[in-house]
Amino acid sequence: MKITINARKVVADQKLTDHIEKKLAKFDKYFPGDAAATVKLSRVRENERVEVTIQQGSILFRGEDENTTFMNALDCCMDAIERQIRKNKTRLTKRMRENIRIPEYEVGDGAFAEEDDAFRIRRKSFAFKPMTPEEAILQMDLLAHTFFVFNNMDTGDVCVVYKRKDGDYGLIEPEK
Repeated sequence: MKITINARKVVADQKLTDHIEKKLAKFDKYFPGDAAATVKLSRVRENERVEVTIQQGSILFRGEDENTTFMNALDCCMDAIERQIRKNKTRLTKRMRENIRIPEYEVGDGAFAEEDDAFRIRRKSFAFKPMTPEEAILQMDLLAHTFFVFNNMDTGDVCVVYKRKDGDYGLIEPEK
């Protein structure tokens, strides 16, 4: 697995880098071949924040945590990603067997655009490929987001799936 470590306003020493590589090595059994992991380290007030994104082909697994140390935060991220893998393992293997297209995403640079003193907007961009609502829900769950915008393969419309408070999912479609 190819590992990229991005540190913002902090220095990733050799001990931390070795710890990250050791922790991510346990995912090699899940991701044979061309998997890539991106680890972002930053400091937020007194806490240290870790964001881990693992990309295998067109599927993303993501975990983030804020803790007192980078190592504690990394451990929580690894647990979250492992839960995602176990939870979605059967659905992912079924999707791959059926040869269904799952979109490739480009993770944004995380830069904030200043529009106003009151708002900080984080911009992300991703490839916008057609998919079914079920595929969009799967991708939303893998990213641990509460909503997901996609191009509906059946209708050609831009739609949104979202997770409801009762645990179900919703689909927003434009009126014709």
